[in-house]
Order: sequence, then structure tokens, then C-alpha cells
Amino acid sequence: MSVVKEFAARHRFAHITARKARYVADLIRGRSVNEALELLQFTPNRGAAFYGKVLRSAIANASQDEDVNINRLVVSHCTADDGPLLQGRLRYRPGPQGRAMPYAKKLSHLTIRVRESPGEARPKKGSIAEPAPAAAGTGEETGRGQGAGRRRAKPAGAARPAKGSTRPRKAPPAGARSTGVGPEETKA
Repeated sequence: MSVVKEFAARHRFAHITARKARYVADLIRGRSVNEALELLQFTPNRGAAFYGKVLRSAIANASQDEDVNINRLVVSHCTADDGPLLQGRLRYRPGPQGRAMPYAKKLSHLTIRVRESPGEARPKKGSIAEPAPAAAGTGEETGRGQGAGRRRAKPAGAARPAKGSTRPRKAPPAGARSTGVGPEETKA
């Protein structure tokens, strides 16, 4: 049984809150390093720049070992832990009626560990390299955005419930006239 080597890199006391950095950490965890670098390059979050540098450092650490194939590396561990407050204290800004309002400048410790995958590095299903097949009515074909694929498709003529009502609104019978003036009927 072969021992799997892991190579780590850390950025301690990074000037970003751990909560903001965790969004990016969750984005790249479990992906191949090439895919993670590409994601970090085009991610608008501020933590992406921090994690990009840490990931490149972890890859450089792994490249020191001649037995490691860098193209098969995978991000096995990616965390953002809470660090201390900047200068170890709260800061204050003026508040209303002569009060002082405290605020905290938080720091964090960013950690990435990479390891060589046993087989060929394949991207996860639904990742950028291998797009998932679009289901009918998911919103992906309409280009409504990233989260549109998670919504359930509604039939075209589905009636919506009235505002404030818990019961669904009944659809008008076929051939019934509407009470308002719309594009299909005009005033005589």
C-alpha cells in the first residue's frame, strides 16, 4: 500500500474575515488544481486572490518532489479558520449622540493541502470542464443566471394564488371574458 503524500501551504493572519474566505474555500475544495486555478482567476470574490496565491504556493511545494505529477494534483483540504483581531483589540468609530460604536477588524488563517489523485484527474460532474446536461425547463437554456437551474419549472398556464391567500386561485373557464381591458380586447 502506497502512502499518499499531501503538500500544504498556509497564509496566516490574512486581512480577510474567515466567513468571506469560506465561500471561496468551498468553491475549490475537491477540484483538480488546474480547474481550481481557473475558477479562482475568474471568481469576483476578494478571497479568490488570497486563495490563488496559497494554491500556487502549495503547487510549488508539491513540485519540489520529483515523484509527483503536478497535473494530477487535487485540492484535498481547504479551510479558512478564524484568526485574531487586528492589533488584538476592537476599534471604535463615532456613533449617534456622542456614543462610540465598536467594530472588529478580523484576520483569518487560510490553509490548502493538495495531494496526487490515484487515477486520472477527472473534474466533478457539473463542473466547468464537463457541463451537466440541461434538463427541460431548468432555466439554463434561457440564460437566466447561475441559480436558475435549481428552480422547478412551472407549466405555462399555471394559475398563481392570490396575494395573501393560502389556497390556489382557480383558473377561469375556457371562453370566459376578462373584466379588464387587455391587449386581446379593446373598448368599442
